[in-house]
Amino acid sequence: MAVVQGDAFEIVVDGAAVVVAGEGLTLLDVLREQLGVRSVKDGCSPQGQCGCCTVLVDGQPRVACVTPARRVAGRTITTLEGLDGGVRDGWARAFAATGGSQCGFCTPGIICRFAGLQAKGADHADRDAAARALAAHLCRCTGWQPILDAWVAYPVLGSDAAADRPSDSNERVDSDLRATIEGRSPQSTGTHVALGEGGFADDTAPSDALVAVRAGTGCEAADEHGWVVAETAVEARRLAGRVPGRRTTASWEPPLEVPAGEWAVTLRTSWTEPGYLETDAAWCAPGGEPASPLGNGGAFGGKLHSPVAEAARRLADRHGRPVRVLWSRPDTAELGPKRPPLAAGVRPDGTGEVVVARTPGIAAAIQDRAPGLTVTEVDVAGPPTSSDVRGAGWAEAVALLAAAGGGLGWIACPGGGSATAAVGADGTISAQVQAGRVLDETVLRSYCTGAAHMAYSWVTSESLGVDPAGTVHDLTVRSFGIVSAANMPPVEVEVVDDGSEPVNGSDAVFAAVAAAVWIDRGCPPVWPTDR
Repeated sequence: MAVVQGDAFEIVVDGAAVVVAGEGLTLLDVLREQLGVRSVKDGCSPQGQCGCCTVLVDGQPRVACVTPARRVAGRTITTLEGLDGGVRDGWARAFAATGGSQCGFCTPGIICRFAGLQAKGADHADRDAAARALAAHLCRCTGWQPILDAWVAYPVLGSDAAADRPSDSNERVDSDLRATIEGRSPQSTGTHVALGEGGFADDTAPSDALVAVRAGTGCEAADEHGWVVAETAVEARRLAGRVPGRRTTASWEPPLEVPAGEWAVTLRTSWTEPGYLETDAAWCAPGGEPASPLGNGGAFGGKLHSPVAEAARRLADRHGRPVRVLWSRPDTAELGPKRPPLAAGVRPDGTGEVVVARTPGIAAAIQDRAPGLTVTEVDVAGPPTSSDVRGAGWAEAVALLAAAGGGLGWIACPGGGSATAAVGADGTISAQVQAGRVLDETVLRSYCTGAAHMAYSWVTSESLGVDPAGTVHDLTVRSFGIVSAANMPPVEVEVVDDGSEPVNGSDAVFAAVAAAVWIDRGCPPVWPTDR
């Protein structure tokens, strides 16, 4: 048993007694920063809104980033690593087999949640109970349905018999290729991803690396680029003096007006946030190459030009030591690229006018899918925009064409795949996708289900609070309006394999479902439709 002196206190982590010395530490600080438990992820700290840092405290799920470490003094903490090996591996198999984990950032926390739910005797046939249990979690990749499939499948896929099934290395190559095509950046698949071991940049940083965070207003410790560097993340954040992000209670109209004209259909879109869960992170050794902030996911185009990698390189060379560079959740909301808002009017013949926030490549993206639309770019006060964000411009354009033309056919995406979609009388979203040779149907279906969720959520509920002066006011992950597991309608995906070269199909599903959901709602002139 460890010896406790002074103001220090003891907790038990994964069976080992740990002495915590330091006031104001959260349980996440202790687990991730002091003990190096990398399965415990930081997606929103200290907001307690994404569930990525969920662990078990005396067997009960708890979000670690808003749990003061002193509050759990003398109690037993179980992380993913501390679960019974058979239970942990069984959950990993279930998630991998159902496509319930793509980037894998949220999955360790969800597995801890499910392990706690299972220990209480919950019925694995009860999908609704599992969906309600996910209220404290967010997943941006999978669309929730494959995660609930993993809950239902665990009694079979998590068994010892399932562990004896052979794995085919050729199948894994095909699975990884399909994930990479759909994610538009190198990705891996398999049980290690479900355990959070996909290779996120901050998970691979040396334990003795310095930590750099963005400074708050008036911070005297900041360098000329606004970075505060310290020995630990806790100290860097203390010196930075940042105020935790908040959600605004105010709302603003979409920033652009529809051009004057006689239109069959019009649309005005709001500011929206890509909403990836792993906030931008990189690290670099002096004279080396920085770890990519893409990790095991493409962040839907939101991290392709992230500045954290270059900052890590510069700071490592300056300090002569490895440096971790970490963005917070408010950083991503304020500084990360957004889908450019637009306003448009379209005639039945497919001609029309679009006004869109000035963004490199956006006019070409729109006119590539809708050549009859005249595009005018204008300056709009607000956060950065990017045409790299999933479907930016062209997805809105094809939705407008489908609505104005009286129906939705097959939609081809720039990645080569095509899809069509419909919303049933019971709200079920059905999609067909053609993406060349399937490679791995489970992986493709998971990405397409996730794309359907993102499209449904985008059209119906997502917006970012940006005032007319361009200041972002929604700085918490829950304020983005991402639809929860309990509120997501069922999604059915039919995969069509034509044997051709494999291409991206989930982006086509994203555009097709967005158009289908909007048409089903009667084409209201503002997105999100349900606000």
